[in-house]
Amino acid sequence: MKENTTRLDHVVLWVREPVAAAGFYEEAVGLEPVRVSEYAEGRAPFPSVRINDETILDLMPRAMAETLTMVPGAADSAGHPVNHVCLALPGHAFDELRTRLEERAVPVSAFSYDSFGARGAARRSFYFRDPDGNVLEARHYD
Repeated sequence: MKENTTRLDHVVLWVREPVAAAGFYEEAVGLEPVRVSEYAEGRAPFPSVRINDETILDLMPRAMAETLTMVPGAADSAGHPVNHVCLALPGHAFDELRTRLEERAVPVSAFSYDSFGARGAARRSFYFRDPDGNVLEARHYD
């Protein structure tokens, strides 16, 4: 495998209500909320949820779209979620995630087997949507 020091820092998801989105990701997906109270108090522009020590998902309110000026056309991306974000988990956490989603009546896809990813073929994977329509894939390699 090629030595590579590049890491994924964050992915920004457009959401209607950031506090509710953070709640979904905490309760249903099991991710740690970051800056939710700061956002609710007006001291942070958006909250996030932590995937691991190096990576977070930023939960950007769609209402901020017209203020984005970092690249031409950035505001036009609001409401257009990425195809999907994939979360790789250990096998037991994968099963626990699916159970939490099903307990909350979140629709989940059938399992896929041996699908290719960053670490080779994943034993199982499935897809689900967050309340804002963003598609997530969950998978495990062990």
